[in-house]
Amino acid sequence: RIDPQALDQLLHPTLDPKAERKVVAKGLPASPGAACGKAVFDADTAEKMAAGGEKVILVRVETSPEDIHGMHAAQGILTARGGMTSHAAVVARGMGRPCVSGAGAISIDYRARLMRVGGREVGEGSVITLDGSTGEVMLGEVPTVQPELVGDFGTLMGWADKQRRLGVRANAETPLDCRTAREFGAEGIGLCRTEHMFFDAERIANVRQMILAEDEAGRRRALDKLLPAQRGDFEEIFRIMAGLPVTIRLLDPPLHEFLPHSEEEFAEVAEASGVAVETLRRRAGELAEANPMLGHRGCRLGITWPEIYEMQARAIFEAALAVAADGEAPIPEVMVPLVATKAELKIIRELIDRIAKTVFEEQGKALDYLVGTMIELPRAALRAGEIAEEAEFFSFGTNDLTQTALGLSRDDAGKFLPFYVEKGIFPRDPFVSIDVDGVGELIRLAAERGRAVKPKLKLGICGEHGGDPSSIAFCEATGLDYVSASPYRVPIARLAAAQAALRND
Repeated sequence: RIDPQALDQLLHPTLDPKAERKVVAKGLPASPGAACGKAVFDADTAEKMAAGGEKVILVRVETSPEDIHGMHAAQGILTARGGMTSHAAVVARGMGRPCVSGAGAISIDYRARLMRVGGREVGEGSVITLDGSTGEVMLGEVPTVQPELVGDFGTLMGWADKQRRLGVRANAETPLDCRTAREFGAEGIGLCRTEHMFFDAERIANVRQMILAEDEAGRRRALDKLLPAQRGDFEEIFRIMAGLPVTIRLLDPPLHEFLPHSEEEFAEVAEASGVAVETLRRRAGELAEANPMLGHRGCRLGITWPEIYEMQARAIFEAALAVAADGEAPIPEVMVPLVATKAELKIIRELIDRIAKTVFEEQGKALDYLVGTMIELPRAALRAGEIAEEAEFFSFGTNDLTQTALGLSRDDAGKFLPFYVEKGIFPRDPFVSIDVDGVGELIRLAAERGRAVKPKLKLGICGEHGGDPSSIAFCEATGLDYVSASPYRVPIARLAAAQAALRND
């Protein structure tokens, strides 16, 4: 019997077991693999030093979408805060970068450009090593062993694919991640997060103009500038994944994530939009929320500001038709986030269908598409029967479903979850392996009630649990159709799905 998690050693560098290690801190093993490089404390420096040929480790209190360019440039990521499904963990796994998150023993001083750990000060440029498989942080360079994918790997994957029933897709939204996923045998994209496309340096100004606009006309002007870029993104993904389904999630995160923070950023937005800095600050204050993760986000954005979802739907259908015109086969699936009621999904579904009809009439061509929803709130799971009347598929967003079912913040729970696991309150971290008795019961209920209304309702999961073997075994036993995992976890999911199918026989 092969442990699926052992495949990480075939896909990522590991530390030389004979090498000496000076471990100074331990965090969560958020993304596997080993990396060493010079510590840097902001994304721009990481990108600049990497462009000059230096290996860097990006060290942050926690990361945000604006750090993505630095995460791409870095060999690995270290954060002082955050859990196994924090931004740093999720993005690092998608990129195949080693990551240690929630290393609470580390104190970071951005102004002095150093971190303090174990009575030492580690300045920018000092070499550190991370082991993303154990969560260890070490001073100095520890030699690594590069992975070797040999023919046996392909043979093993072939055997697994013959045995498994569950489909395996990938969570990906960049061309690189989509290609990686396809090379690792993904059978489609189970979650394309459109918000990640907005943090490109050239686009963020238009996004901020849209958010800070005083009225719908101002928002539409900004969205008109975003449409070509979003359409181009989708077109590239449809081409890479031709013949395979691509599930595109409409804009989900709270708007505060896109807002300017520094004086310099406010000045840039003011200059680009022709709006006074004071006005922008007032608008930013109006948009501030006490609890943004349960605030104005997901489908609530699409209902209050429908022009955002109209632009995204248009970009999806125009991109799909452009790819189809070249003889390729795009398979778009449009996913609505954070739905709690049938009424919400009905409003958004009608918007999507209306835009599709308009685009198809404009171009004199049409294609098939699906509309579905994330099930990530307990109420949605309980009312799945009526929600299924408006959906062709459910995708269980197990990261947020775990948060909302257990009342745990995924970014803060890392401080005490290890104690809960140690004391046997939870058998494992519920953000890593599905809480079968609680969150799992909601998934089972939603699957039963949804399929009672629509027997052919397609069911999958797209949280980070999609790459966890015990969670995959639960999905097999529950009769889901597919799991979706980070690109580098696709081989793990293929093997785990095969083992689950054999156990279920």
